[in-house]
Amino acid sequence: MGDLGQILMAGGWAMAPILICSAVALAIVLERCWTLRRGSVLPPGLSQEVREWARSDQLDPAHLEKLSTGSPLGELLAAAVAVRDRPRELIKERIEDTGRHVVHRMERYLNTLGTIALIGPLLGLFGTVIGLIRMFMQVMVGGMADPTKMAGGIGEALICTAAGLTVAIPAYVLHRYFRSKVAGYCVEMEKQATLLLDDLTISAPAATPRPRRAPVASAGGKAQV
Repeated sequence: MGDLGQILMAGGWAMAPILICSAVALAIVLERCWTLRRGSVLPPGLSQEVREWARSDQLDPAHLEKLSTGSPLGELLAAAVAVRDRPRELIKERIEDTGRHVVHRMERYLNTLGTIALIGPLLGLFGTVIGLIRMFMQVMVGGMADPTKMAGGIGEALICTAAGLTVAIPAYVLHRYFRSKVAGYCVEMEKQATLLLDDLTISAPAATPRPRRAPVASAGGKAQV
């Protein structure tokens, strides 16, 4: 720990934003790992259970509220069941609208994680440039310094670049991982919502067109319907 502390201190004040970014990235990763658990997003057996409830008409407003707040999949299915008496297109539109909100919440903080992955190397490079400028300013004031000290100064300046990459690489990998995970959840939720939509609409009796009466000619020669 002592050597690590010395290395961090050698990086100068430019290490401060890099350390802040690393703390924020770690917090986001832990929070997303907990929130995006499969059992929390897609509770097993929930879709089949909701379809059975919908067939038997056992869903009251209190039940729908509990279903909506239980999980992202439950919120999507509850939105469809809440308007189950409407035409298929309106139910589908409600599912799409709710799905956009659900996806937005599942992607929460991922833009911040991606930003950290982007600016990490830039912060490291900035710290390195500042360190090199400070070293060369000292050379200009005091004349040609000891080459050994100059090499040590360059090494200390490069600490910022190494620290920035150390933060950025895992942040980028985890950002892509969470994006892929959310995309997979979206495909599965779309599949479950389509099954529920079919249950709600295909089983409903279709409206039969009213047969038209054949025109009957009246005594005046005009047709009557």
